[in-house]
Amino acid sequence: MTVRNAYVDQFPDEAAVIKAAFWSSFIVLAIGGTLGLIQALHRTDVFRFIQSADYYTILTAHGVLLAVTFTIFFLVGIFTWAITTGLDRGVVDIRFTWAWYALMVVGALLATVTIFAGLLEQAPTVLGSELYADVLFTFYAPLQAHPLFYLGLVLFVVGSWLAGVDWFRTWWAWRKENADERIPLPAFMVLATTLFWYICTLGVAIAILAFLLPWSLGIVDSVNPLLTRTLFWYFGHAVVYFWLMPTYLMWYLMLPKFAGGKLFSDPLARVVFVLFLLLSTPLGIHHQYLDPGIAEGFKFIAMTNTMFLLLPSLLTAFTVVASMEHGARQRGGEGYLGWLKALPWRDPVFTGMALAGLMFAAAGFSGMINAGMNINYLVHNTWWVVGHFHLTVGTAVALTFMAVSYWFIPQVTGKPLWNRSVALAQVLLWFIGMTFMSNAMHRSGLFGMPRRTAEPQYQGFDFEPAVGTVGEINAQVALGAVLLTLSLAVFLLVMIMTSLNGTSDDIPDNTYADALSGPEDSPAILDNLKVWTAIAIVLVIFAYTLPFAAIIDSGGLFGEGIEGFQLTLGTDPALALESLSEVIR
Repeated sequence: MTVRNAYVDQFPDEAAVIKAAFWSSFIVLAIGGTLGLIQALHRTDVFRFIQSADYYTILTAHGVLLAVTFTIFFLVGIFTWAITTGLDRGVVDIRFTWAWYALMVVGALLATVTIFAGLLEQAPTVLGSELYADVLFTFYAPLQAHPLFYLGLVLFVVGSWLAGVDWFRTWWAWRKENADERIPLPAFMVLATTLFWYICTLGVAIAILAFLLPWSLGIVDSVNPLLTRTLFWYFGHAVVYFWLMPTYLMWYLMLPKFAGGKLFSDPLARVVFVLFLLLSTPLGIHHQYLDPGIAEGFKFIAMTNTMFLLLPSLLTAFTVVASMEHGARQRGGEGYLGWLKALPWRDPVFTGMALAGLMFAAAGFSGMINAGMNINYLVHNTWWVVGHFHLTVGTAVALTFMAVSYWFIPQVTGKPLWNRSVALAQVLLWFIGMTFMSNAMHRSGLFGMPRRTAEPQYQGFDFEPAVGTVGEINAQVALGAVLLTLSLAVFLLVMIMTSLNGTSDDIPDNTYADALSGPEDSPAILDNLKVWTAIAIVLVIFAYTLPFAAIIDSGGLFGEGIEGFQLTLGTDPALALESLSEVIR
């Protein structure tokens, strides 16, 4: 008789929290993905049913929900699985686990309700001002949101901090019983990522708590827009790697397993996570190449730091592909490239992760363009950046998360996957849809099509693509968006039908890939997280002390006369120009 060894059988209490976190991310993904379709159809002028002014509310919700809420809800689920599975013990106090999850839910709801209130003809007045948050994902000053938007973000981030405390408490309890043991790889990945998250979120925490929230409450009269923008990007690029870390974790631990082999190197995986801890934060200024208030020398340092960050991604590509090849050869694959045919391409979990990795390779090439100062000037404020973003968080992260859900949901519910063929079609449809959309976005960026606007076509000016037409590019974007939305609907269908299934003993074991080269083949210093954290803090101090000092010296700590405003668009060109002049001032 076969004994089922699903995660829910080993850790039933933790499985309930993970399931709740996953479903929170699915709900957010459904809302945010639908908003993406609305944006694509509106901007390409294929089908419009919202006012252009409301486009910015939709854009804000799309960015915040998908880039922050969806990704981090799913991350806390994966990391809770990884820490408990890797250490083979439950969390110290499940009540504490439910508390940080609840705090994240409250924060997400506050921010979301505040954003969507902008769609109402007459938004309700709360705390003396109308609910409003049309500030986009970046929430740059002098655009000002309602205080509840900033408070929601704070609660959400604090909830994620407490999740990190939960994972460290679990590790400390394990360490007391295993003083001489190396940290198991899944737990090492979680702890290194959590430390990196604590470091990078200091920027956004200071920006909100010290400046933006008091400013929106009227406690302070002004803010320094360049200072708060720099604090945002101190966090804003690093957060990309926070989304990617659970993706990398799954590529290292699960992709080799589904390929039928073992992880090529445990030590290399640890090196990669240490490098991300060290290098992810001191480079945010490369998002500010066009900011005139930051000296070119500081931008050059950020560019250099960014190029160093290519190393862990290249190491990951080597390790993951080598692990896949090992699995394929274990399955009978032969030849220099013939082994690719032996991989389990009919498995939606494997295929989804593999295609996500392929898209991430393409994102790496476009990312190198973003990182270079001179080339960045050409594409920075164009749709190129949006295309790059959709390859990273929109495919490498989102497609991996959807694919592994086909394994995780059975693990945390004890219910078998509803339909593997439909799940396989879903990941293929997402890959095809994103190929159309991201390709068109990158191409449009090369001839200057602007981003962050509902009306990309200037009056009296026609864009001239080197190949094709603007109409053809818009058609690709619209088609890609429709395919992605259809793929999302299929994904949600599979998740719902799986959850409606009855429990079964036919659930895969809750295991991850062993390593060909284990932790014993690496120096113990790799596990010394105190040393790596200290070095990471020193690198951040070196990278940001002089830029922050120069910004404060030039514009003051709180700026001077910078009042918040809401951007208003209408049919009157004079009103539009007046709003634009406020931005410029």
